[in-house]
Amino acid sequence: MNPFSDSDGEMLVRTARSCVTEYLKTGRRPPLSDDFRSRFSFNSGVFVTISKDENLRGCIGFPTPERKLYQSLADAAVAAATEDPRFPPVLHGELGEVSFEVTLLTPPEVVRVRDPSEYPSMIRVGRDGLIVRWEYGSGLLLPQVPVEYGWNEEEFLSHTCQKAGAPPDAWRLKSTMILRFEGIVFKETEPSGPVARADL
Repeated sequence: MNPFSDSDGEMLVRTARSCVTEYLKTGRRPPLSDDFRSRFSFNSGVFVTISKDENLRGCIGFPTPERKLYQSLADAAVAAATEDPRFPPVLHGELGEVSFEVTLLTPPEVVRVRDPSEYPSMIRVGRDGLIVRWEYGSGLLLPQVPVEYGWNEEEFLSHTCQKAGAPPDAWRLKSTMILRFEGIVFKETEPSGPVARADL
């Protein structure tokens, strides 16, 4: 999966920042340019991550490609800044201190195994993001998360289970469904700084 150029990535990250900046200033979202809307008028999963001093400040997204990318990006950006229940809303005065990151997702696919013990060999840290679905809900971790924390495949599975509100070993149950997806990550190298493609 690599249909996105570096200039696409820069446009997406800059637009995420401008949507949040305008929303925090006026309570309204800025109109997206015709060029942006036409360039990103295809369906894609996307997450927007906001960080401050290398620490997570907000992250919201849409894992499945059910909507146009330009719509999902704007909604995810504003939601990451204002609706992540783990953090207080980002303040307009903080925007000079936070960095924006956009992750574009391939459609999630079910990892099919004969026995759950095969899951670690069927996923790869640095390539895959994971979704765990069990009887009481689901949870998702992006591909860059296990890289940042230095997890192996089993640890990645366990932490995704916990994100879903499940016990860490729930991936070993036949009733648990594991899905994987890949992501392309573009991020500001510093607040409002150059945008680079991240190597996972």
